[in-house]
Amino acid sequence: MERIESIKNKKIKSWKKLLTKKGRQKSQKYIIEGFHLVEEAIKADVQIDYLLISENLNQDDWLKNTTVEKIELSEEVSAELSDTEAPQGIYAILPFPESINYNEIDKPYLFLDAVQDPGNVGTLIRSADAAGFGGVVLGEGSADLFNPKTLRSAQGSHFHLKVYQENLTSWIKRFQADSKLVYGTALDERAVSYIGEKPQTSFALIVGNEGSGVNSELLKETDKNLYIPIKGQAESLNVAIAASILMFSLYQ
Repeated sequence: MERIESIKNKKIKSWKKLLTKKGRQKSQKYIIEGFHLVEEAIKADVQIDYLLISENLNQDDWLKNTTVEKIELSEEVSAELSDTEAPQGIYAILPFPESINYNEIDKPYLFLDAVQDPGNVGTLIRSADAAGFGGVVLGEGSADLFNPKTLRSAQGSHFHLKVYQENLTSWIKRFQADSKLVYGTALDERAVSYIGEKPQTSFALIVGNEGSGVNSELLKETDKNLYIPIKGQAESLNVAIAASILMFSLYQ
């Protein structure tokens, strides 16, 4: 097994850049960190270029038995690659996934309009996975799927469903052309309470920016806009909480 002991090693310098969006875009690769994410990647049988393992790490059976090429890191080098306060000492380098074919859509999709916080984006992907949705579309202005915080919050759910980073308007038209409802989330005069809304088997749900909500131009294109009645004194709900309520309520 190859061993790297210097933070000045060319590979380490290259992998360190994967913590930035510019570095990921240039190399078309990304890095995941921690036992759970790495195990989920192996379970999902996605392509993994390298497993990077700290020298003192106790390896579970699933890690010992994998055929992915491993590189041992000194503790100093391992800490250099970490994006967390308490590194677990295990990383994987993965290529960007190949473009996903647009197959027939038979499940609901979640659309994110400029959701900027990586933690929210990751949680939304995880909730969509838990609710049984078929995919998530990250619209313009949304946090990068491969941001380390997004990946940690998603907890491996991006391996379980389709995630696109594309224009939402074209996706709205695609759903409507197939006679599928597109729901927006808003508090305008068109909006109605989600309570009592008939569950559907295939539809799109748009949630928006943490501060300004869904873009008004997108809301003009939706079939119906929904809101969640608030019974207490809170001004609003976190976007990931609100989307989770709606996803589990609307999907039959």
